[in-house]
Amino acid sequence: MAQGNYVFTSESVSEGHPDKVCDRISDTVVDLYLGADPGSRVACETLSTTNRIVLAGEVRGPSSINHDTITDAVRAAVREIGYEQDGFHWRDAEITILLHEQSSDIAMGVDAAGNKDEGAGDQGIMFGYACRETDALMPAPIHYSHAILRDMAEARRAGTVKGLGPDSKSQISLRYENGKPVGATSVVISTQHDEGLDQKEIREIVRPFVENVLPKGWMCPEAEFYVNPTGRFVIGGPDGDAGLTGRKIIVDTYGGAAPHGGGAFSGKDPTKVDRSAAYAARWVAKNVVAAELAERCTIQVSYAIGVAKPLSIYVDTYGTGKISEEKLGAHLQEVVDLSPRAIRERLGLSAPIYARTAAYGHFGRAPEADGGFSWEKLDLVDALRDIKA
Repeated sequence: MAQGNYVFTSESVSEGHPDKVCDRISDTVVDLYLGADPGSRVACETLSTTNRIVLAGEVRGPSSINHDTITDAVRAAVREIGYEQDGFHWRDAEITILLHEQSSDIAMGVDAAGNKDEGAGDQGIMFGYACRETDALMPAPIHYSHAILRDMAEARRAGTVKGLGPDSKSQISLRYENGKPVGATSVVISTQHDEGLDQKEIREIVRPFVENVLPKGWMCPEAEFYVNPTGRFVIGGPDGDAGLTGRKIIVDTYGGAAPHGGGAFSGKDPTKVDRSAAYAARWVAKNVVAAELAERCTIQVSYAIGVAKPLSIYVDTYGTGKISEEKLGAHLQEVVDLSPRAIRERLGLSAPIYARTAAYGHFGRAPEADGGFSWEKLDLVDALRDIKA
């Protein structure tokens, strides 16, 4: 984003949004295979609609994972999200599984063999980004959009708030002065709700979540606080709108505040650099900012299918860097190995840690004890600070 005075907007969607239901199911399948064999290969796409779920894609893993185990895991995921509605119910939904063996041509390029190292699972460009707008080193609009919906979902599941359904969306527009966010100009919340609740009631249910997340004094004018602008949102989730894996890539990343290479994350095992290299690029960018080498940082990495070495590494610090981008880029290549195998091993990406990433963003989350969100660790800071000397 440019420096100066402007308004910037980002949106988020909840775990019950149709596309996020599909992301969750696809990542549940990834976890199922990796939990049984860390060397499994998974590329799982999901479609959801009225009481119907369809899985398709390619897998390579243990025979203990079959249609029955996948079906049980899918139903458990939908149940945890909270769908027990006539048009979409974890128990009643028809599940079709069309997964088949991974192409031997792809396997030949990706797998390590002889003197050949593990290659990238596909060609492509991946981006990572970090900035000082929030403590999580994430852009503020997407950070707060996620937090509102996450808090609403936690309250719904805990039973501390009544009347809300699993499907919801948020959108926050923030005013920037001299490149820094200072307050909200508008907030939009749309949430599925029980029959019988009117728009005014939903507005007051939602209001505390927004006010508790935004910094003090940042709440938008009352006339710019939009809750369920259509007036009614009872029919939601896959019953109201079909969902697909991978359709919320900007929600998953930086809310439009940084570039995106175009590849989705969910449903892919860590040999797919669409996922693992995007995680690694965020890890590097976050550590650059945490090391106080820049206020903002974008990292781009590119790959060719079957080739271990990145084709290029690009650094942009938007004029905020304390050293030249050329020098920083050269130092990064000395400090960090961004080959697919090295990323997977350094960040522990072969563990079943992916279902939890499917909603509320893959970035800006706290690293977890079992290896979840390992790409959010600040374990490169000391090595990067050495470059100042």
